[in-house]
Amino acid sequence: YWLRSFIAGGVAGCCAKTTTAPLDRVKILLQAHNHHYKHLGVFSTLCAVPKKEGYLGLYKGNGAMMIRIFPYGAIQFMAFDQYKKVIKKQLGISGHVHRLMAGSMAGITAVICTYPLDMVRVRLAFQVKGEHKYMGIIHAFKMIYTKEGGFSGFYRGLMPTVVGMAPYAGFSFFTFGTLKSIGLAQAPNLLGRPSLDNPDVLVLKTHVNLLCGGIAGAIAQTISYPLDVTRRRMQLGAVLPDSEKCLTMVQTLKYVYQQHGIRRGLYRGLSLNYIRCIPSQAVAFTTYELMKQFLHLN
Repeated sequence: YWLRSFIAGGVAGCCAKTTTAPLDRVKILLQAHNHHYKHLGVFSTLCAVPKKEGYLGLYKGNGAMMIRIFPYGAIQFMAFDQYKKVIKKQLGISGHVHRLMAGSMAGITAVICTYPLDMVRVRLAFQVKGEHKYMGIIHAFKMIYTKEGGFSGFYRGLMPTVVGMAPYAGFSFFTFGTLKSIGLAQAPNLLGRPSLDNPDVLVLKTHVNLLCGGIAGAIAQTISYPLDVTRRRMQLGAVLPDSEKCLTMVQTLKYVYQQHGIRRGLYRGLSLNYIRCIPSQAVAFTTYELMKQFLHLN
């Protein structure tokens, strides 16, 4: 059961991230004000990257992303199911609150386990053709380890990530689970159908799953976005000219706010993140629900 649950979560994560990989690359370039693209907006950057770096430039860093996202998605979904059971059994908390708590804990667990891979992926995605500092995933690992203080270099920006992940994952799982339970309770014939692996279990229809996942992603992203910007800047570290002003989470939040304000700083790239995150979460939850049926987890 654990192995099948792990595989289901991993496949769900990979499908979701591959769907939105080009938007992910553009988001990183905009969040950290890359000097080649800082004067451009979301859609103009999407057009400029293929002209400057070819269409594969939109997928730069995606190899590292897939290596990270399979265990990340696997751990997150599997941990959510386990935390939910533990919270209900040990603490006696059920209903909507235990979804919020379990989602937050699952997100934090997945982040801590896979953070070094995220660090490497961000460094690779920030590079522009002709100015490569890292030649690939292994080279990036070696460079960060030798030049940035050993293992601690891989966990730069972990605190805003954990602080941001708690509400993001929490509200994401909470919103999806709540919409799913309300939908199946109020309109089972309209929104639900019997599970393929267990006719006694009702599941949401695919298009309803996509809608609920998208709404969950939008709400979670709005709440946690400033911390995502903070994390990216801290992860890029020495790559940025103003890195000495972004050493801690509070310093980075203050610096971004003072230099660029709320809309152009703390929420820069949010419109892109909606376009990226809504389909990503929709695909993630829908794929996971389908994989659960395919692997007989119901």
